[in-house]
Amino acid sequence: MKRAIPVLVLSVAGLVPVWRYEPSGGTSSSTEAAAPAAAPDSSSASSGGSGKAVAGSTVHTDKGDVQVEVTFEGDRIASVRMLLQPDHPQTAAAVPTLIAETLQAQSADVDTVSGATITSDGYRESLQAALDAKGA
Repeated sequence: MKRAIPVLVLSVAGLVPVWRYEPSGGTSSSTEAAAPAAAPDSSSASSGGSGKAVAGSTVHTDKGDVQVEVTFEGDRIASVRMLLQPDHPQTAAAVPTLIAETLQAQSADVDTVSGATITSDGYRESLQAALDAKGA
């Protein structure tokens, strides 16, 4: 009997996160995400709209579709915009980091964002497709 109360309390405490969990519906939403204002290379963002915009391929992931659009000024990546992204909290948090790293690296060689591995992989794949399309 002495163990019944702690077992009951710990069981309820363990089930609360399960009850509160909201899985992603696997749907994708069309949202735009700009580079954060504090990004190191945000001053290089296109100001006059004279850059060439190239959309990457749509990458189908387990969380939803991912597609980016890259704006180039000459050979330099001026800005990156998400055309499609999974409707998921980790994705929303990861996108500004991915964009900032892309502007800094000037390539698709960016680190995976912890907690958003699937989105990071789809982002890199779509980004590389846009970089390849620009070169063609």
